[in-house]
Amino acid sequence: MGVWSAPGRANLIGEHTDYNDGFVLPFAIQHRTAAAVRLRVDGRIRVASTFAEEPVEVALDDLETLFPSDGAAGRAQGPTVPEWAAYPLGVAWALRALVPAWAAGTFAGIDIAIASEVPVGAGLSSSAAIEGATGAALNELWGLGLDAVSLAQAGRRAENEAVGAPTGIMDQMASTLGQADAAVFLDCRTLETRSIPLGFAEAGLEVLVIDTGVKHAHSTGGYRERRESCERGAAALGVAALRDVTEADLPRAAELLDDVDFRRVRHVVTEDQRVLDTVAALAAHGPRAIGDLLVASHASMRDDFEISIPELDTAVDTALAHGAIGARMTGGGFGGAAIALVDHDRVPAVSEAVRTAFAEAGFAEPHLFTVVPSAGPHRDV
Repeated sequence: MGVWSAPGRANLIGEHTDYNDGFVLPFAIQHRTAAAVRLRVDGRIRVASTFAEEPVEVALDDLETLFPSDGAAGRAQGPTVPEWAAYPLGVAWALRALVPAWAAGTFAGIDIAIASEVPVGAGLSSSAAIEGATGAALNELWGLGLDAVSLAQAGRRAENEAVGAPTGIMDQMASTLGQADAAVFLDCRTLETRSIPLGFAEAGLEVLVIDTGVKHAHSTGGYRERRESCERGAAALGVAALRDVTEADLPRAAELLDDVDFRRVRHVVTEDQRVLDTVAALAAHGPRAIGDLLVASHASMRDDFEISIPELDTAVDTALAHGAIGARMTGGGFGGAAIALVDHDRVPAVSEAVRTAFAEAGFAEPHLFTVVPSAGPHRDV
């Protein structure tokens, strides 16, 4: 028996580029999900969570029936168990699929109890934290010997096929590969990564999260529609993914696509470039040089990808008006949180200004807190 934990993540820049084979720059945060796990002898898996009153229990051998693989990311029918349970059960299913069929009977039964301090629905990837904690625990207890990238891939498969959410692999890679004071620069096509020093504390900067309290769900409409629009754009342009499109190709894209699909494509193409520019700016000039790139990213998500909401726009605009170096919504959109890069001594003033702006607009009070680039999964006990 033991307790394993994994972090949520904040995405510094690079939104909706991951499933387009592009570039992202997230970092793990100090907020974590813990999984207390022990072996059992009856070949069953039982999951419990502070999210739900009742546990869910199935036979390990029934996971293949529960989550039949059709080879497609994001099954339209979704899970046949409560969604919260599909995450850890899906990870167990995905990990078992990595070993030969003859070895399936060697897996011991498992009890898993989950508790999380990662805000749910805030765009900080509470789901990847569940997957990471579960994957780290099962990797050790089942003696799988998998590396961090393999665990991230199992988490993504769980989210895509067991839960039915058509997300990319950014969240899982950020959670499993997180390091203190660094972001993970990820090429989502090759899965090559590079640790990028951020230097926020040394520069006297804080990352302020402004959680709007508006919940979102990746397994429903808007996210899926954006992904399908990107796929149509790539097909029309004759490329495998929008990663293969450059800004020089955008005039041709405007001729081939309708206005909506063109703007979706333009966001992804320009966002990929902003990620590369951010990595270069951090290396050459430090974190105070990336503010304009964060602002441009938000404008692109608001206007071209149309995934922002009034609460997120208010958070970003207010933070910038009161001294933030840069700000943008983070996560899949349609709710969730914004991040603002703020001087340490300006955090109270920016926070108060945002609360006041929300109250004046008639929005619910936001939840504000700072996040620190942190380490990935580990065994706690």
